[in-house]
Amino acid sequence: MTHTLSRTGRTALLLACLVSLGACSGLTPKEQRMLTGAAIGTTVGAATVAFTGGCVSCAAAIGGVVGAGSGYAIDYFNSGSDSSSSYGSSSRGW
Repeated sequence: MTHTLSRTGRTALLLACLVSLGACSGLTPKEQRMLTGAAIGTTVGAATVAFTGGCVSCAAAIGGVVGAGSGYAIDYFNSGSDSSSSYGSSSRGW
């Protein structure tokens, strides 16, 4: 059995995608890094398990959490540095 979307269904799906993208317009740099990390982690987790076998949704969830945490950590360690300093330097004394 073949499932196809009607013209109304495709229009509704396109509208939902555009509205969801508009919700990301006012993010802070920290939120952008966390969202990007979560998206990358979810994609990598789901794709890896899809090829190797296992629970794809579990891997996507774990990858999203790890990615969001990585985005937060990158922002945390780079927030005290200026553009001329090296990666990871911070005003926190670490």
